[in-house]
Amino acid sequence: MKLPGPLYVLNEGLAFLLELAALAVLARWGWESAETFAPRLLLAVAAPTAAAVLWGMFAAPKARVRVPLAGVLAVKALVFGAAAAALHALGRDGWAIAFAVVVVVNTALATADRRGRVAARAAL
Repeated sequence: MKLPGPLYVLNEGLAFLLELAALAVLARWGWESAETFAPRLLLAVAAPTAAAVLWGMFAAPKARVRVPLAGVLAVKALVFGAAAAALHALGRDGWAIAFAVVVVVNTALATADRRGRVAARAAL
């Protein structure tokens, strides 16, 4: 299934916003997870940095390491799952569920679109 142009742009924009939101949530979780300044700062920087490095290595459009689609989806599940778990840990259960649902729908649409585009190119 290939998404129409405007829906494709909207879905890709949403994907980017979800990625940024995941990093922000992980930073907030890191800050709230410790009581003193140094560990707070360390966790607030390390959690989103680890997620960003993992994403950049394996899941980004220009990832350094090319992995099959299943590997990309696994990295996305890990990063977005960690963000949803962080929201839950912060006591934001409704936001955690909403975030997870939006991520699943967005990722499913993006995956279907990518497969549709590959199939369309192969048919040429």
